[in-house]
Amino acid sequence: MMEDLLYAQPGWTHVAIFFALGAALLMTVLGFVTYAILAERKVLGFMQMRTGPNRVGGRFGLLQTVADVFKLLIKEDTIPKLADRPLFILAPVIAFAPAFMVLATIPFSENMQFADLGVGLLYYVAISGISTIGILMGGWASNNKYSLLGGMRAAAQMISYEIPLVISVIGVILFAGSLNLNDIVRGQENIAYIFLTPIGFFVFLISSIAELNRTPFDLPEAESELVAGYHVEYSGFRWAFFMLTEYVYLFAMASLTTVLFLGGWMPLPFLGFIPGMLWFGIKFSLVVFFMIWIRGTLPRLRADQLMGFAWKVLLPLALLNIFVSAAVKELFL
Repeated sequence: MMEDLLYAQPGWTHVAIFFALGAALLMTVLGFVTYAILAERKVLGFMQMRTGPNRVGGRFGLLQTVADVFKLLIKEDTIPKLADRPLFILAPVIAFAPAFMVLATIPFSENMQFADLGVGLLYYVAISGISTIGILMGGWASNNKYSLLGGMRAAAQMISYEIPLVISVIGVILFAGSLNLNDIVRGQENIAYIFLTPIGFFVFLISSIAELNRTPFDLPEAESELVAGYHVEYSGFRWAFFMLTEYVYLFAMASLTTVLFLGGWMPLPFLGFIPGMLWFGIKFSLVVFFMIWIRGTLPRLRADQLMGFAWKVLLPLALLNIFVSAAVKELFL
């Protein structure tokens, strides 16, 4: 494991390697965000019979997102006169930091992981919940009614959908007998948990889209109603931090879905010669594509439909999944 290499190094060498690997992961995630945005625009353009970006960076627009980021960095940073200045400045950081912290426990391959925690799944759930505070803080600190309404919607939505999200993985924990993400992946050597707990996978996937505030669950920033929602008063790089948070969580949630239900780095039968990290990348890419596909297909829900779907549909299904998973484990495994 990667941490074995880290712990084998004494003193400052240990610290230098740790920060180098952390910086490498950050650069990888930022690269993903850059081209995930481009890929999303290209896929949505194809679905809507448009070309998408095709100017900056050649015919495929490969540098379009880089240009957009540069534009954000040179924009004026404005803070409303009556805003709560300390909270306004701190909110984007509190929203982003947990998105990067949760990546430490994701096993990208058998030998590529930063922290092999015995309760890695619990760590992910606990840390990711902190981002809700940053979003609510940004809405409150802006001293804007639309921002506050967007922040309150975000808090209600993310807390509501986090309940079925967490309950849906109990079936996976039952089958693996562990909260350790490596143990969960190894438990899928013969069969992926998506086939043992399909209800749990459905609930987890839908809840994860809602947690990411992506269409059709993007009520916290519904432009037609809230003129961008909780981050309406943010500009420049502070606004970019909120957008970065969404796409880093897209990376993290797609990775967690791959680990919990799709077998992580485990190969398909008779294809074991393909490296584990490549298998992880293929499964991960399919999850990301599905989330983009959903965005281009379904219309936005109303606020009452959004909350009702969480409490009246997903929560009962998540509870049902516990009993079905227990029965499958008892009778067939």
